Amino acid sequence: MIESLLLRIPLPTLYAAEDEQENWAIVDGIQRLTTITRFISPELIEEAPLRLSGLEYLGNSFNGMVYDDLPARLKRRLRETELVVHLIRHGTPQEVKFNIFARINTGGLPLSSQELRHALIPGQARNFLRDLAASDAFKVATTYSIRDERMADREMVLRFVAFRLNEPEEFRAYDFDRFLGDAMRQINTLSRRKLDRLGEEFVAVMNTAAEIFGDDAFRKRYREQDARMPINKALFETVSVAIASLADSERRRCVDRATEIRARMMVLMQDRVFESSISQGTGDIAKVRYRFMAMERVFQEVARG
Repeated sequence: MIESLLLRIPLPTLYAAEDEQENWAIVDGIQRLTTITRFISPELIEEAPLRLSGLEYLGNSFNGMVYDDLPARLKRRLRETELVVHLIRHGTPQEVKFNIFARINTGGLPLSSQELRHALIPGQARNFLRDLAASDAFKVATTYSIRDERMADREMVLRFVAFRLNEPEEFRAYDFDRFLGDAMRQINTLSRRKLDRLGEEFVAVMNTAAEIFGDDAFRKRYREQDARMPINKALFETVSVAIASLADSERRRCVDRATEIRARMMVLMQDRVFESSISQGTGDIAKVRYRFMAMERVFQEVARG
């Protein structure tokens, strides 16, 4: 009786998005599907089969079993179990898709914005961001402090790329998440040569930032004696793009005059408009343009002074 009731308990609804080839990208439910596959057909994903354990009611009968050990009637019922999938069709505006999945993404641990972008925007951008986030240069420059569990590291890389592909002074996005999503789609259109060049530039920028700021890269600092603060996303994109805009000789001059760069940064932090631009409402058009302009001035004055 218990066995019969348990098999009738419905699985939570799955959510997917359809691309232009009518492929489905699962946005909510990938762990459930992976678990089911690993139990019933692990060879499809080249994983070791799952073995039942810790069963509260059926433990005496089924603990230790894999799928092939189950009675034929149970295997049949498992294979015949229906899964409910809510599908967002291809052609739905991207911002609508993002909004829909952000609203339904309330069960368990909610997906981060970058996890949603990763699920909704397939293509070469996924691997490109992953590889740069895993690079030694990025990890060293950020002192290994950006975790990869929720793709926070990939979002940091994406912020740099977004403002290298789109001039900060021309930033007009009213929705910063949409701006980053559009940047991922831009990455998907780049040639292999352009991707390689962009990746090499990113690594060079991270190395330069580490040389100039040491463990303080991309962190707010108001006074020399202050304790070290967490990495600031807005500072990361602003500093890294400012460095990327310099010629190689100018970058080397900034490294040679690192003490002056750090001192000017502390002066800049006393500018209330700039401090606000990296602290509150950082996606505001005026704040984005101001912080990039101010940071570019700091590096260019030192590099060309």
